[in-house]
Amino acid sequence: MRFSFWLKFFWLKFFWLWIALICQPSYAQFRVEVSGVGLTQLPISFAPFKGQDASPQKISAIVQADLERSGQFRAVAAAGAGALDELTLPNLSIFRQAGADALVSGSVNKLADGRFDVRFRLWDVVKGQDMGGQSFAVASADLRLAAHRIADYVYEKLTGDKGAFSTRIAYVTKLAQRYQLWVADADGENAAPALASAAPIISPAWSPDGNQLAYVSFESRKPVVYVHDVSTGKRRLIANFKGSNSAPAWSPDGKTIAVTLSLSGGSQLFLLNANGGSAPRRLMQSGSIDTEPVFSPDGQRIYFVSDRGGSPQIYRASLLGQNVERITFTGTYNISPALSPDGRWLAYISRVGGAFKLHLLDLQSGESRAISNTGADESPSFAPNGKLLVFATQQQGKEALMTTTLDGSVKASLSGQSGDIREPHWGPFAR
Repeated sequence: MRFSFWLKFFWLKFFWLWIALICQPSYAQFRVEVSGVGLTQLPISFAPFKGQDASPQKISAIVQADLERSGQFRAVAAAGAGALDELTLPNLSIFRQAGADALVSGSVNKLADGRFDVRFRLWDVVKGQDMGGQSFAVASADLRLAAHRIADYVYEKLTGDKGAFSTRIAYVTKLAQRYQLWVADADGENAAPALASAAPIISPAWSPDGNQLAYVSFESRKPVVYVHDVSTGKRRLIANFKGSNSAPAWSPDGKTIAVTLSLSGGSQLFLLNANGGSAPRRLMQSGSIDTEPVFSPDGQRIYFVSDRGGSPQIYRASLLGQNVERITFTGTYNISPALSPDGRWLAYISRVGGAFKLHLLDLQSGESRAISNTGADESPSFAPNGKLLVFATQQQGKEALMTTTLDGSVKASLSGQSGDIREPHWGPFAR
């Protein structure tokens, strides 16, 4: 039974690797396609920023796409409004008649040193109030980041929750016989390669400070864990013990990395000092396969996948390996746990009638439900504000990354034209 689980686990993890052998992919160019309607969406208008036609990026369009993708906003067009800058007192009755509750306006101007001055203002259309604004002086390459920060400001002002649009995601692609680890904006744009290799790369995991990525490389002809410094490109070896080294996960304080090692025979959970220099500490004694560790937000417990009950299910235990308890009870095959930052939600992949679907479990009520309509889902990861999930899947035979609201009602597909896009992990707020 354990051998069967191990084969199935690696089939899911490496499916995209072997399917690439029969395809001829190209580099992924993301396009965002938002579908679905949330239960409550705030109607908001976006006036074209003055001067943005002369800039490399259409700031208002990026802000609009961010907010729509969150599932909490619905764009409302106001005929005849035209471009507005942050200093113009808008005729709010035009936007009120169009049904908008809020308005974003602003400007983009090129400075003498080549940078761009980006300014914006948020208006409460219903109350007729100025809700503030900000300004950014940025290089051309950072115009999208400025737009994401505007979206963060608007999101927080209107929902009370911190926006996560200016954060980053990591993911892996395969082109021919070349694997690359990418770091991109949360909407998939501005992707920059962090690592390229002729051997597979899997399981990227952000450090809590957003400066490092742990990942698994097969360049040594077996899985080995490295930690990569995103800004410098330097890396250090974390786990290269006898047998397999896989599934790295950071503790919330960034001092510890949990990994799955087979140095004692079967695959078991171990804790390592994130800076190296100490022997791995085995979490618990078990004759079962334990893998895919994830720390709880308070750092006191670890969630993991085990076949100790006869089929792969998700369990949790203390950092001392005590008080082991099973968490998932619906379905006979549940893997890939991910925890929301507030510790309330557990996202995971469940096999349903031969399909692998993203599920969400309310850890308070114990209620679980599928939130995807695709059948080859994997690698869920929460946004740092806990309001969205990113996961890998297939749409119409193509590999894709998708974000979804927690109720599954609003999804955004970040799809490449062709090729393999897998293993997403959403980074923290720090950037």
